[in-house]
Amino acid sequence: MRSPMPRNRSLWLALAAFSFAAPLALWSAPAWAQDPAPKEGDKPAEGQDSKKEEKEEWFAVTNGDVFTGTGSLLRGMTILAKNGVIVEIAGEVDIPEGAKVLDAKGLRIYPGLVAVSSAGLFGGTGSELEDSVDPFSSRMVLGLASGITSSGVGSVAAKLKRGEIKGVVMRDKYSTTLAFSTNNPSTKRNLAEKLELTARYLREFRDYESKKASNKDLKEPPKKGVDSSILSVLKGETLARFNADSREDLLGIARLAQKYGFRPVIDGCGEGWTVADELGRAGAFAILTPRDRNDKSEALVRPGGSSIENAAILHAHGVQVAIIPSTRGVDLGGIAGRDIIHLPIEADFAVRGGLPESAAIAAITVVPARILGVDHRVGTIEVGKDCDLLVMDGDLLHYQTFVQYAVVDGKQVYDKEAELWFAHIRPRTTASLAPDVRVDPGEEVDPNAPPKVDPPKEGDGPEGSTPPEEKKPGDGDAPPEKKPEDPPKDSGDPESTGGEGGPAPESKPEDSSGR
Repeated sequence: MRSPMPRNRSLWLALAAFSFAAPLALWSAPAWAQDPAPKEGDKPAEGQDSKKEEKEEWFAVTNGDVFTGTGSLLRGMTILAKNGVIVEIAGEVDIPEGAKVLDAKGLRIYPGLVAVSSAGLFGGTGSELEDSVDPFSSRMVLGLASGITSSGVGSVAAKLKRGEIKGVVMRDKYSTTLAFSTNNPSTKRNLAEKLELTARYLREFRDYESKKASNKDLKEPPKKGVDSSILSVLKGETLARFNADSREDLLGIARLAQKYGFRPVIDGCGEGWTVADELGRAGAFAILTPRDRNDKSEALVRPGGSSIENAAILHAHGVQVAIIPSTRGVDLGGIAGRDIIHLPIEADFAVRGGLPESAAIAAITVVPARILGVDHRVGTIEVGKDCDLLVMDGDLLHYQTFVQYAVVDGKQVYDKEAELWFAHIRPRTTASLAPDVRVDPGEEVDPNAPPKVDPPKEGDGPEGSTPPEEKKPGDGDAPPEKKPEDPPKDSGDPESTGGEGGPAPESKPEDSSGR
């Protein structure tokens, strides 16, 4: 027979809850028996998870002549890097135990080259570089062989990190491409309207920022119709990039930049030498190809067309010049071609047009790094910057110079002798001369002992060999003494007795009396 349910429902529920809680209370340990809370400074128990410290990776390049890219030449220096960042540049450096060391004795060290734009060096074709990069691409090896360690790809600044993808992208969205062309007047009108509207919004917003502390009822200005890309340009967050060559377009861009206070990056800039003063006042960057040739229109009286002196004239007027070949991909069509792997050759033509060598080197290192917004990391060799280095066997701008080693983020990623592309051209000397002293197994060598020479043995000469010729007397030398010959033996044969057909008998010398 079932026990009757209590009439009070709430009392029944309380009894049921107590019946479940009682066993749990019996199992739980009293407070005094529980483990005390860990105190500050106590070590975690063995096997307990703890945050591991980052492993330190050291890399050193020793005994090289360092061309820093800042105008300094440091001879016989050592560059020490920790976790990919340069920590010391000095003549005598304490290299930590276990560090990887690259001896650059007799070689030159330059900062890694920076290509402002390229195609194909990272392998993949996807829209997202991190998802499409091929760290084992042969085109990446060719890029490193030409000295390129960083490059712009679309709107991304990335590194040629061979064999890994971690840390490839340095910066995303470094520039905003804007349209401005005399051949399409609507682009000029639209850009001018967007710049005016955005500049007005910025003035109102700055006024709001200065007054909102004192007037809490003040409302933020509306953002309607403001182009976000133009806003980032006027705020200085990105650079405005244009593609322009004609004098009219370049002059219009320079005046817009001066009016609205932004720094333009002009790709092409073929007739920039004709308006170099305006571009200099605008603080423009120019991306040039010195070997490009465009003839001036015969209908124009004013100066125009391309000039090999373009880079030199722009540089003299304060325009920062970056150099890029006409083909931004890899083309194996011939030596001294016009593709991306001949970046230093293109800079040579700017030098031919009058650009100083220091400015030509900057045009393929630190100036492209500024355009990409990564000059705080790459472009020069300085303490605190990434350890991206080139170890070369000659002048960077000489067409016969080869990259012997390339280093990216403190790791050697290229060795000329270990690759198939250029290993057969002027290979490095690695063989050593044989020791002067022959050492037999178990024999100790006395460094002061004269060389050990084995005496020649009869028959040791090679078969068919001839004895050495006798030394002929020179002018003024005494004639050699003749050895007395043995007298002939009387053998009874006619030749020895002076008989018929034989030699005459030897005559005796006469004495003084004639007998």
